[in-house]
Amino acid sequence: MSRGQTIHLNPAPSVLSFANIGGKYEADGPLSAYFDHLEQNSFFGESTYEKAESAMQKFALITALQKAALKSTDLDCIFGGDLLNQCIGTGFAMRNFSTPYYGLYGACSTMGEGLSLAALLIAAGYLETAAAITSSHFCTAERQYRMPLPYGSQRSPTAQWTATASGCTILGQEGPGPYITYVTRGRIVDKGITDANNMGAAMAPAALDTLSAFFQDTGYVPGDFDRIITGDLGKLGSQILLDLARQDGLELHANHSDCGLLLYDLQRQDMHCGGSGCGCSAAVLNGYILSMLRKKQWNRILFAPTGALLSPTSSFQGESIPGICYALCISNDKE
Repeated sequence: MSRGQTIHLNPAPSVLSFANIGGKYEADGPLSAYFDHLEQNSFFGESTYEKAESAMQKFALITALQKAALKSTDLDCIFGGDLLNQCIGTGFAMRNFSTPYYGLYGACSTMGEGLSLAALLIAAGYLETAAAITSSHFCTAERQYRMPLPYGSQRSPTAQWTATASGCTILGQEGPGPYITYVTRGRIVDKGITDANNMGAAMAPAALDTLSAFFQDTGYVPGDFDRIITGDLGKLGSQILLDLARQDGLELHANHSDCGLLLYDLQRQDMHCGGSGCGCSAAVLNGYILSMLRKKQWNRILFAPTGALLSPTSSFQGESIPGICYALCISNDKE
């Protein structure tokens, strides 16, 4: 049933399994215990960083399949993407599997986009089992979006650190939960931010737009959730979101968290405004968040990853940065 931007999923698809992979900085962060595998070598046994990112995705998918006692042929579809041009990280990884594949680009919101589409199609009865997967790699992102790594350019104080990580969720029509009970489709929101080193500010208005739509459509209030977790707004973007929400009469301070702040220790690790990249929210979801739900330490969360839909070409041409946010209610109850 659709209510405005939000769709109530009935029956609610179940999380069958989840897996995440991280690199050396993720291993040094506060969520290291929630990773399935942490690799100190940034090449992940490959010859290039781009091949390393594909290897992360293959590893994450295989791990999630093993945890669910499934084979890739048991999946009806895989939804995935990454930050690289033409989504080569995912596309090259998926050529190792014969499963039907949809390539997506939602920037740092890609985990939310893929999970939304998988959940919607399963709830509608078109699929029985599907996977959502994404990744990012600090070195591939730096090479594509900013400066060559050997250049040693100074990072802006508002910049965020692209996570070297991958996450995969497998959903099914039936399972032990938690369940995806609502999906809120995001809209493009562009407030004219042009600084590619300040993506938190560019994405915060999109996060507010989607969260406001969710609460208006469903009748829930922020206090109904154990956590409201945005994706990769970082320190500055999170504060902007909280301030904008308060101006709109939406009080998020009590239970808001952000994946870009959870993945790293900003006091001990020099990540400036926090983490970012498709792999940031994907790794936090497919480790810490879903583990907390499975262990019944949380009962209901709102997961709202955000994306900055820029490219090097658009930035060089002086374009502003469009933002997007998808929201998913994930609960231990089918609601």
